[in-house]
Amino acid sequence: MNTPELGLPMPVPAEGLPARVRIHEVGARDGLQNEKATVPTAVKAEFIRRLAGTGLTTIEATSFVHPKWVPQLADAEDLYPQLSDLPVSLPVLVPNERGLDRALALGARRVAVFASATESFAKANLNRTVDESLAMFEPVVSRAKREGDDVRVRGYLSMCFGDPWEGPVPVPQVVRVCRALLDMGCDELSLGDTIGVATPGQVTALLAALTEAGVPVSALGVHFHDTYGQALANTLAALQQGVSTVDASAGGLGGCPFAKSATGNLATEDLVWMLRGLGIDTGVDLGRLVATSVWMAAHLGRPSPSRTVRALSHQES
Repeated sequence: MNTPELGLPMPVPAEGLPARVRIHEVGARDGLQNEKATVPTAVKAEFIRRLAGTGLTTIEATSFVHPKWVPQLADAEDLYPQLSDLPVSLPVLVPNERGLDRALALGARRVAVFASATESFAKANLNRTVDESLAMFEPVVSRAKREGDDVRVRGYLSMCFGDPWEGPVPVPQVVRVCRALLDMGCDELSLGDTIGVATPGQVTALLAALTEAGVPVSALGVHFHDTYGQALANTLAALQQGVSTVDASAGGLGGCPFAKSATGNLATEDLVWMLRGLGIDTGVDLGRLVATSVWMAAHLGRPSPSRTVRALSHQES
């Protein structure tokens, strides 16, 4: 069995790629929120602790949403204080001002809002139009920024490449919402391929259009789903355009509870394997990460869908 200890994959750097990539780990939030069964708070806390032990520096912890909408994350108030001693960034999702109040009360300094590039998904996810949702986020973002210079706000933008109701999403439509989120004060944007239909040409075209619209590539991250097996190819296309923040989920956990065609996120292990082969630093111990995903898969009662986890742990498909 090929293992990282044998010097595999062999690093072969390619020109024009970032020297380092920051992985924005979303398994504990975006991954677990889509589980049918609720994962106990103690297991979530241990999962995040183990992820922190792999060298990941950004681990999205939970979401302060109403339990009615995402019951799997109803324990946010119980979970977050158990993580206060971890020396990593622990972003949380805050869909509205009430969610922001709850997060700030527990000391959160990294928060995120969740917007949509399409009207159909805005209606399904937020029961608002795109513009109405932006109007709802504006006071959330401005209030968060007033809390201090150490508070940072991420803007998630879903359906950037395709929508299950509307089909292809025009690039100018995505650029408009991105520009609005930055103008209201978001520090970073995560471009989401929520149903996993993007291909590298689309990724390149969108990033080029955002650059032309004055959106700095340093403010962009990418969030790909692997529905059609394109997540790594799309990630490489983004890296070639200068993106150096990539969302991924340990073990490939997750999807989207409001988009039924959305399958798992890009697996963090698969991402690390590719980046290691390109000579790109992540600071992540792949062996520890694989062990963490195997541990979590045992709690969930099924093997990890990550190809790298299976290859390095001898898990059966």
